[in-house]
Amino acid sequence: MKTSRICALFLLVMVASALAFGDPIQDPQIIIHGAGGGQIVQGPCPQCVGVGTNFSFTVPEGGSGNLFFTNESGHNWNSLSLIETGVPAADISCHSSLFSSCTVKTLKNGSVDILLSNAGGRAQWKDRGIPNGANFEISFGCKGGCWPSGLTFNGHGSSALHATPEPGTIALMVTGLGALVSRRKRWRNRGNS
Repeated sequence: MKTSRICALFLLVMVASALAFGDPIQDPQIIIHGAGGGQIVQGPCPQCVGVGTNFSFTVPEGGSGNLFFTNESGHNWNSLSLIETGVPAADISCHSSLFSSCTVKTLKNGSVDILLSNAGGRAQWKDRGIPNGANFEISFGCKGGCWPSGLTFNGHGSSALHATPEPGTIALMVTGLGALVSRRKRWRNRGNS
C-alpha cells in the first residue's frame, strides 16, 4: 500500500514537471544595453543611427537581431519608453543593464509600453541610463525569432524621472503638516490666555 502511494506521488511529480517545461511558446525578449559589448561607449560608431528624444524603428528581418543607436538628443536619458502594437504585453520580457527596472504594460489605446527607468531611488543606478552622445543597442531575441518582422516601435527618451510619491508618503506628509498647524495654533492660544 505504501509503495503504491509513493509510486503514484512520484508519477504525479514527473508529470507536473514535464508539463511545466513543455511550453512550446517562446516569449519575445527585448534587451537594451551599451553598444560596446554591453558597456556604454561614447564616440564614433559606424553602425549606430543618431536619434533624438523621439524616434522610431522596426524589428529586423526574421524577428530577431540587434539595432544600434546614438543618443543625440542633447539630454541624458533616465528613462526610455518603447511603444508597439503587435505583441501582447503578457508575452514580452525585457532586460537592461542600463536601467534599474523594466515594466511592460498595455495602454488604454491597446498599444504596449515597454518602460525602462531608473526611478525608485536606488543609489547604484543614479548615474545609469543613456548619456547624451552614448551609443546603445536594442536586441530582439527569442528562439525562432518570435518578434514580427517589420513591427514598428516608437521610442521616447526622457531625462525626467516620473516618480510618483506613494500614498503612504503623502499621508505621512499631510499628517506632519497637520501636526505643525495644530501645534502652532496651540502655541498661539497659550500666549493669548
